[in-house]
Amino acid sequence: MKIDEVTAGVECVRRAGPDVEVAGVEYDSRSVGAGSLFVAMRGGSVDGNRYVADAVREDATAIVTDSAAAFDEVVQAYPQIAAIEVRHGRKALAQLAANFFHHPEQKLALSGVTGTNGKTTTAFLLEGLLNQAQRKTVLVGTIECHVAGKVKPSPHTTPESRDLLELFDEGVRAGVTEAVMEVSSHALDQGRVHGLPFDVAIFTNLTRDHLDYHGTMEHYFHAKLALFDGTLGQPPRVAVVNIDDEHGARFALRAREAGAEIFSYGIETGEFRAEEIRMRTNGMSFRLEAPHGAAEITSRLTGRVNVHNLLAALAAALARGLTLEQVAASSASLPCVPGRFQTVDAGQPFTVVVDYAHTDDALRNLIALAREFVQSSGGRVLTLFGCGGDRDKTKRPLMGRAAGEGSDFVVLTSDNPRSEEPEAILRDVLPGLEATHCEFIAEPDRARAIALAVGAATAGDIVLLAGKGHEKTQTLRTGTIPFDDVSVAMTVLRERRKQG
Repeated sequence: MKIDEVTAGVECVRRAGPDVEVAGVEYDSRSVGAGSLFVAMRGGSVDGNRYVADAVREDATAIVTDSAAAFDEVVQAYPQIAAIEVRHGRKALAQLAANFFHHPEQKLALSGVTGTNGKTTTAFLLEGLLNQAQRKTVLVGTIECHVAGKVKPSPHTTPESRDLLELFDEGVRAGVTEAVMEVSSHALDQGRVHGLPFDVAIFTNLTRDHLDYHGTMEHYFHAKLALFDGTLGQPPRVAVVNIDDEHGARFALRAREAGAEIFSYGIETGEFRAEEIRMRTNGMSFRLEAPHGAAEITSRLTGRVNVHNLLAALAAALARGLTLEQVAASSASLPCVPGRFQTVDAGQPFTVVVDYAHTDDALRNLIALAREFVQSSGGRVLTLFGCGGDRDKTKRPLMGRAAGEGSDFVVLTSDNPRSEEPEAILRDVLPGLEATHCEFIAEPDRARAIALAVGAATAGDIVLLAGKGHEKTQTLRTGTIPFDDVSVAMTVLRERRKQG
């Protein structure tokens, strides 16, 4: 493809060098090959402009940069290379990749899910509803990606635009017509989804998280809002908004002002409501009241938070043209999501649950759900949790308070400490936990901590292993190691059973 075709619509500041053929668009110099166009852009922790020489050594034919100095260097040192300076590296990457992959985003109906909690579950549920209506899908999310049923690894909640568009292109070639994706606040703020024409945008909730990146809740709010207010280029056709959340009304207002149709949902308010809710440990049912009519909904999911997730997915599916009869018939067979209230059963007389809850709000909701389930048995809630390293430190005592206020016993341990010392993270959590006067122990080794939590359980109790959910690794200062809460818990349970 000629470089003029690849750069069509890109806001260029300066341009120099020959008219070249482009065989690929890359932002990682390690992926550059002969004929590649390398996009050198400033990131949060790495400046891609440092790797221009590496890209040239790998036979790149064009460099697009967001640095005036890098542009000048390319023009002087590599006159055989096409050089282009742009104002915004990530927005340029999105347009360049869209052009190179022949705009697959325009051949798909895109549904985006954003919010602090519930993105993964809502996206999985919506994809399941679409699949059962015989629609082929791409799913992009935290746990994994799907392309027409084929499972692929997911390095980020929302990939860089180039990787996302390649995934869409693969989907289009496989006959996919719908894409469902989790859209993180980082991706929205950084322009990774710039220019994508979302047909349906879903807001789940907004609670304290990622303030190490966004700084304030208001900045965090506005990052999420970009999916609804036309900041990406155009507003969604339909905005599905959790009106039970305190921020929901603001999202609905801004989306409506931008021209979107609003589908509001909630347990007691909204156009899509859940009434006569009946909870069990292995599922739930409720009557869906909607503008389309009423229907009985049955699900293998449970808990109030999953009522909201299911309402969001049902409303979004209806926005995508499914009928009320279709979504009601499909709800009972929708899959559970790995690491989201996932039970670990080795025949023990108590319940062990693995869940991704990693914010104080999510932890509080998880513990409240567990409390509902042990009320009849008189059992206890035993909660294991930790806080991630190199992330917002201000939420650590809040996590401690949430765990201590709702639990009968807490095991404080490591999550992914990353470059931080695990003991230092635990010390940050302790003020909130100690203020609740809940009985607790601290054990930084997560495997030993799981053994302690499970070992403390008796008949009728529920043990919550919170924070890592579906993750299969743990990131330490010394590197990343294999670690799976489900596998560790199962091993502990089997060993306990052997010992009688």
